[in-house]
Amino acid sequence: MVKIRLQRVGAKSRPSYRVVVMDSQTPRDGAYIERIGHYDPLTDPETVHIDKDRALRWLRQGAQPSQAVARLLSKLGVASQPQDAKSAQATQV
Repeated sequence: MVKIRLQRVGAKSRPSYRVVVMDSQTPRDGAYIERIGHYDPLTDPETVHIDKDRALRWLRQGAQPSQAVARLLSKLGVASQPQDAKSAQATQV
C-alpha cells in the first residue's frame, strides 16, 4: 500500500518534515517514491507547502494519507479531514 506521510529532516530539537509518497513498509526515513512538499512546525504560523496537483493525483490512485498529512491537506483545502473514531461515536450518540 502506498502512503502519503511525513519524513523527518532537520537538526536535533529543530524538526522539519518532507511530505513524501512512500510504500507503507518503508521506514520513516527510508527511500520515497516522490516528494510532494514540506512542513515546518516551528515557524509562526507553521509553514506548509504541498503540491496540490500531485497530492490529488496520488489520492485518486489510492494513496492513504497519515493522520498528520490528512490534517495538513484539510488545512490547504485539498481533502476533507476524516473523522476519528471518538468524534464519529460522539456525533452518533
